[in-house]
Amino acid sequence: MQDIGDIFNNRVLLVALVACFVAQGLKLIFEVIKNRKVDLRVLVTTGGMPSAHSALVTALAFGVGQTLGWASPDFALATVFAIIVMYDAAGVRQAAGKQARILNQMIDELFHEKPDFFQDRLKELLGHTPVQVIAGSVLGVTISWLARAAY
Repeated sequence: MQDIGDIFNNRVLLVALVACFVAQGLKLIFEVIKNRKVDLRVLVTTGGMPSAHSALVTALAFGVGQTLGWASPDFALATVFAIIVMYDAAGVRQAAGKQARILNQMIDELFHEKPDFFQDRLKELLGHTPVQVIAGSVLGVTISWLARAAY
């Protein structure tokens, strides 16, 4: 049985995680530019520009392709996984966020005269726009490509 420490020698995994962390860091920068204030919560929340999910899975798939070959079954598996994650981020979770926004608005309007009614608001920023997903994908490919060129 291999040591768990071998995980730290897995360059493909490490590069994918770096891409995810870089995307989360960029979200903080974009938040500061947009709202002119630092909100550290963006580092641990979903949604926003660029998609960290897309950066992670795209860097993973691209790294597998670079390492094991573009015709390998492993690359095919990673690519299908990436497509599913990105579709979910831009499609299903985006729609759920829109529904949450409408439900929150309905609750606000229906219960504005009943201050004793207390219910946590639904989280509205769940998914990504297609542009955010594409930006995350470009970031993931770029980081994976740069990391491969560096070693």
